[in-house]
Amino acid sequence: MNQARHDPAVPATPAFTLPPITQIPAGWTFAALVCGLAGGLALAFAAPGALPQVLAVAEPVGELWLRALQATIVPLVAALLFTGVVQTVATANAGALARRSLGMFLAVLSFSAVVALFVTPLLLTWLPIPGAAGAALRSSFGAVTSSAAPTVVPTVADYLRSIVPTNVLDAAAHDRMLPMILFMAVFALATTRLEPRQRDLMAGFFAALAAAMLVVIGWVMALAPVGVLALSVSVAAQSGPAAIGALAHYALIMILSGGVVWLSGYPLAAILARVPLGRFVKAMVPVQVFALSTQSSLASLPVMLGACAQMGVRTVTAEFVMPLAVSLFRATSPAVNLAVVVYVANWYGVALSPGMMISGFLVAIMVSLSSVSLPGTISFVASVGPIAIAMGVPVEPLALLVAVEVLPDLMRTLGNVTLDVAVTAAVDRYASAADEPASGPASTA
Repeated sequence: MNQARHDPAVPATPAFTLPPITQIPAGWTFAALVCGLAGGLALAFAAPGALPQVLAVAEPVGELWLRALQATIVPLVAALLFTGVVQTVATANAGALARRSLGMFLAVLSFSAVVALFVTPLLLTWLPIPGAAGAALRSSFGAVTSSAAPTVVPTVADYLRSIVPTNVLDAAAHDRMLPMILFMAVFALATTRLEPRQRDLMAGFFAALAAAMLVVIGWVMALAPVGVLALSVSVAAQSGPAAIGALAHYALIMILSGGVVWLSGYPLAAILARVPLGRFVKAMVPVQVFALSTQSSLASLPVMLGACAQMGVRTVTAEFVMPLAVSLFRATSPAVNLAVVVYVANWYGVALSPGMMISGFLVAIMVSLSSVSLPGTISFVASVGPIAIAMGVPVEPLALLVAVEVLPDLMRTLGNVTLDVAVTAAVDRYASAADEPASGPASTA
């Protein structure tokens, strides 16, 4: 990968370096889910008399882990958002090619969020959540669920007033996510106008805060097998076999929602990039196979650069746009993250008002741009949690759904690498020699 070089006219921001994060393989969390469900079912059918004693231990353990998980969301998102905005502004100042790339990224991310808001509800109409499973799971989470749908639908004026906080600390303390995110975005934009020493000081502070919070959430997620085991035992004991069907249904809907974004990469390459469809399909096969085997867009970068060369994308464009795409652009993130929240809302019978949908749309895109390459379970909580809080949808089910994220994550990776290559080819199609960066490839901080 090429090292970052910056134009002298564009001040460089401090690089965001990921700290060593405690990482438990996703398979362990999935295994804990399977063991918990099996154990809960066995207790319910074979030894129902022992259930009160088991639940007296499992429920507090699961709730403590869930509370620890929720406690990390707001500070982590605030720090990552600040860092992401500063990095995005620095990238936009890098030249016309960078601005064209960012514009294409935003267009695709917006489409991705729209997929979740309109395609996912349609999928749930065609393939509804099994009634018995949904009711059973709602009752099993009832003891720990604190979020609730608003009893009064706010007007447009109420919604507009709500997005500008009178006290941002109070907004963060009461989980009013959209006002906090908008304030942090404006605050980050304001710091880019400071003189270099002050700007770098603020950027360094929030980069350090984000790094520290990632360490904390890594510690919490290291206990995921224990927390998921406790939660799944409680859920299976109270809901029976319906829990298994509900989780399988959830994974299917997430895969189908992400699949819409993945498939959109093919017409994008054929129409915007003017790459013959057969050539694009052939070039993407080794990229997709490698991406599925590694489940990492970053690790797939060399193979994606090879696919760009095979399609005739200019080297200077590919070496600039592709690292930028891997750093800032995750095409399936808004679709799948927002689809999770839409699914939970449908599961709990929360009617999504236009204001809630707008909040989810904005937060999903902003969280996607501010996210970093993290293990799937950690990025799931950091990306989906803020959207759920902003839309007023219960976040407690995320602690159980994270255990089956290993399945939708395959579709996330497949869609991301496909759109990375398609967007790079499209940017190259409309780029000119005057757009080429005089200072070298984009930063991949």
